[in-house]
Amino acid sequence: MKKMLAVAAIAFLGTAPLVAVADAPYTVNAEGKVDKATRQGFETWRSAACERCHGPNQEGMVGPSLIESLKVLTKDQFKTTVLTGRPEKGMPNHPQLEPKMDALYAYLKCRSDGACKTAKVTAAE
Repeated sequence: MKKMLAVAAIAFLGTAPLVAVADAPYTVNAEGKVDKATRQGFETWRSAACERCHGPNQEGMVGPSLIESLKVLTKDQFKTTVLTGRPEKGMPNHPQLEPKMDALYAYLKCRSDGACKTAKVTAAE
């Protein structure tokens, strides 16, 4: 009986709608699929080629781990860093990303929080 309930719960959760984590700028469903804005953040990450310095999984290379950085940076600090850069540390400015900052932050925060288990995310339909 317990096994049947567990299977039923998994089946039910697998079809669950997107669920927001308290105060999170992203939503992830039980299947690991994200909202459209978070997916757009992933696309921004890829198109800006951020992995060249921060690694393909945001765990750092030449630049720091964004998984760790987003645990301590506020959204405003993150935006300032991306838009104005940190030239003394080799981080260029990216003012062209300003219209996409909310989505980029949502994606990286999802990765940092562990809600997005993989670097590549898929949007829920």
